[in-house]
Amino acid sequence: MVFLSWTRPSPEDWKSCIDRSDTFNYDAKYRGASSKPLSCLKQDKGLSKDGFFLNHTRVLVGSGLDTYEKGKTALQAWRHFGLDWAFVDPKTRTQVGEKFCVCVKEFLPWVMMPLKVVYVDEKRRSEQPKTSFSFGGGTLQGHLLAGEERFSIELDENNQVWYEILSFSKPADVLSFVGYPYVKLRQKYFAQQSANAVLKHVNASQP
Repeated sequence: MVFLSWTRPSPEDWKSCIDRSDTFNYDAKYRGASSKPLSCLKQDKGLSKDGFFLNHTRVLVGSGLDTYEKGKTALQAWRHFGLDWAFVDPKTRTQVGEKFCVCVKEFLPWVMMPLKVVYVDEKRRSEQPKTSFSFGGGTLQGHLLAGEERFSIELDENNQVWYEILSFSKPADVLSFVGYPYVKLRQKYFAQQSANAVLKHVNASQP
C-alpha cells in the first residue's frame, strides 16, 4: 500500500492517507528509541542487525533564549517542512498520538507518508544545563520506510541554539528497497533544506 497523488495533495488526500493508516510498521521494541542520544543509537547492535540505518544532521541556527523559543515555535508550526517539494499540514498538533502525513514530490507523483507522534519532550535549564524541545514521529503502514525520526531544537550550555534531525530507518516497500541509495540522498537533502527553513523562520522573526 503506497499513497500517491499526481497533483499536490489536497487536505482530503492527506486526511484519507491518515485515516487508512492505523498501525506502526516497525517493531514495538524500537518505539521511542529516537529519543536517545546519537551515541547510544550507534552502539545499539539491534538496530543495525535489524537493517536500520542512522541519519543525523545538527545545524547551528543562532544563540540565546529568544532564538530558541522561535526555533521551538518553528517546529510546533511545522516550518521545518515548509518546502516547495515537502510539507506537513501546519495545523497538525505536536502531541503524543497525533497522526500526520508527510507529502513529498518525487519526479512525477507526490508520495504521501503517514506517521504518528510517538513522544514529545521538553527540558528546561532548571532541570539540567541544556534547554531543549523535541518530538519523534514513528512510521505507519503505508509509509515507504520503517522507523522513527526526531526533530529537536536545543539551547546548550554555551547559549548556542542547535536544530537537529535524528532518524533510524529501513525500506518498508519494494519501491524504497530498490531505490534506497536515492532515498538516503533525499534524506540528507531534506535535512539541509529543513535547516534552511528553520534559519529563515528565526531570522525573519528578528526585530
